Amino acid sequence: MLLIACPHCGPRDEAEFTCGGESHIQRPDLTVGADEWAEYLFQRRNPAGVTFERWRHTYGCERWFNVARCTFSHEIKAVYAMTDTKPELP
Repeated sequence: MLLIACPHCGPRDEAEFTCGGESHIQRPDLTVGADEWAEYLFQRRNPAGVTFERWRHTYGCERWFNVARCTFSHEIKAVYAMTDTKPELP
């Protein structure tokens, strides 16, 4: 079980949260074609190593935030606000 440090409520058990998938995805312009929309809607990265995800504190403050997490160890490398840029990690 992960211990996630909600930026608004502090450390909480993983059971209080919902993962919302990959973060930092840029919505395409409305004028793009079907292939670009399909890419945006259905294609996600699945890296081995650090991944950047959106999480929601569902059973707490109900706010969204970003988490940088290692897919090998599940170690949380960074927790940051939705409005912050992706952190540089070693």
